[in-house]
Amino acid sequence: MTTSPEFSAPPTDPWKGFRGIMAAVLILEAIVVGLTFPVVATLGGGVSWASGLYLGLVCLLLVVLSGMQRRPYALPVNLAMQVLVILGGLFHWSIAVVGVVFTCVWIYIVYVKRDVERRIERGQLPGQQPL
Repeated sequence: MTTSPEFSAPPTDPWKGFRGIMAAVLILEAIVVGLTFPVVATLGGGVSWASGLYLGLVCLLLVVLSGMQRRPYALPVNLAMQVLVILGGLFHWSIAVVGVVFTCVWIYIVYVKRDVERRIERGQLPGQQPL
């Protein structure tokens, strides 16, 4: 009867850095969404109360979410935020483009997370040694 080898936990927490990356991406996204204000003002016919409120709330939500990346539901909420950003295309198409670009970034982040999880299970992270 063969048993699969058991591997020790990585010496450093790989998820700590991963959470930092997710928080940084959210801050970067908040900055980029904030930079759409002048685009909407210049090319979109002006910032209305609705578009200003919407963009402001999306920016605020992105910043608040950046501090909540330790929560187990953080990644699904981050992905759901992309829907809100893309819906900003109702005010100007450039906001939807920002949402699509960041959706691609978040899809890649999900891919990396799954890859790290598989490597941890197989004991392939640096510092993991068979017991």
